[in-house]
Amino acid sequence: MAGNPSVQINLFDAKVQQCPYAAYTTLRNEAPVYQQPGTNIYIVTRYDDVRQVLTDPAAFPSSAGDTPYRANTANIDRAKKVAARFQDKGWVPAPPLAGRDDPGHRQMRAMFNEAFKPSRIKQIDPLVERLAYDLIDSFLPDGKCDWVSQFAIPLPLYIIGEQMGAKREDIWQIKRWTDAFFHRISMMLPEDLEMEMVDREIEAQHYFQPIFERLRANPDSSLISVLVNTVIEGWGRPLTDNELHAEMMADTFVGGSETTTNALAAGMKLLIENKDVWHTLRSDPDRYMKTFVEEVLRLESPVQSLMRFCAQDIELSGTVIPAGALVNVRYAAANRDERAFDRPDEIDLDRPRAGAHMAFGSGVHHCLGAPLARRELTWGFTAVVDRFADMHFAPGQNDFSYHPHFLLRSLKALHIEFEPRKD
Repeated sequence: MAGNPSVQINLFDAKVQQCPYAAYTTLRNEAPVYQQPGTNIYIVTRYDDVRQVLTDPAAFPSSAGDTPYRANTANIDRAKKVAARFQDKGWVPAPPLAGRDDPGHRQMRAMFNEAFKPSRIKQIDPLVERLAYDLIDSFLPDGKCDWVSQFAIPLPLYIIGEQMGAKREDIWQIKRWTDAFFHRISMMLPEDLEMEMVDREIEAQHYFQPIFERLRANPDSSLISVLVNTVIEGWGRPLTDNELHAEMMADTFVGGSETTTNALAAGMKLLIENKDVWHTLRSDPDRYMKTFVEEVLRLESPVQSLMRFCAQDIELSGTVIPAGALVNVRYAAANRDERAFDRPDEIDLDRPRAGAHMAFGSGVHHCLGAPLARRELTWGFTAVVDRFADMHFAPGQNDFSYHPHFLLRSLKALHIEFEPRKD
């Protein structure tokens, strides 16, 4: 086994996933490049190593390409079954943007950069602000809520749903479909449940396919119309149906809502657990809000990790990662690396270079939705400061459990009680 043989940590253990930060500390200090037992997955946890992997796409590509990737035979068989189910009932999703390498990645990314350009985000900003306040005002008289289902989910989901041409009345059905994708990529499901999730995703494909066809015939100014109709330079064509269906799940609805949901939930939990931070934030939100948002992203990285491949034998922190191995890039571990951050397990509202975390990745695959996510988080917590005098966990109603997931960190529910501001 690569790394320190005395270290035995299983990041596939759902119990470890509930609070993985002690495990990350052990890995950073004792086995910074760690082969997950029984797999060909090498887990990278130190900040500098993570940055090296992310900024060297030639050595650590996002697709298997020509690398001698040695996958588990059972996983290959399951992947074939998944592809066959999509082929039989819907559309086989093409590799999403995050799973592509240059030149195709660069060419496709240019189209997304146009769709998510700053002027478009600026146009969306008033909608985000209004929705954040409307959501809180809807339950403010109750003095309590499930923060996850009543605020953290609908805020980014409604925003991306509107941009993707979905009807407001359909949004919770769409959430059921995106949850299916979320669970399917968790790397935690038995085969029967994974196939059930595939069937749900196919339902979503049949919902969005008529939207694609309508926008091809009659383009409009929506973001989804840009994705459907833009001819990608170097390709000489727009995205195919298979490519569009992949993007709807991976890079728009899940990438554009699920991750922000997780950060909104994490931020509220942190505020209740750290009342000194809450009082400081309330004292001067104009000064502290930006850093608070970055600290939430750093401390509770919604995307805990993603995968890369290793194109050739490469040594990191004294361990050789063999060509063809899967590299699990642990953003969340890097974000608490004491080599990169002072007092890494604490919220510091005066932290210099607070945005230097890896929550949005780095390099050519840096999250293109980061500006929108930051606006949603900023308005979400600004509305909290403006509407709540104080808040606490609802007694006896929280187990603070997270969905089992190898890649993402998602709180299931957060029942809170609060006192509305009177001033």
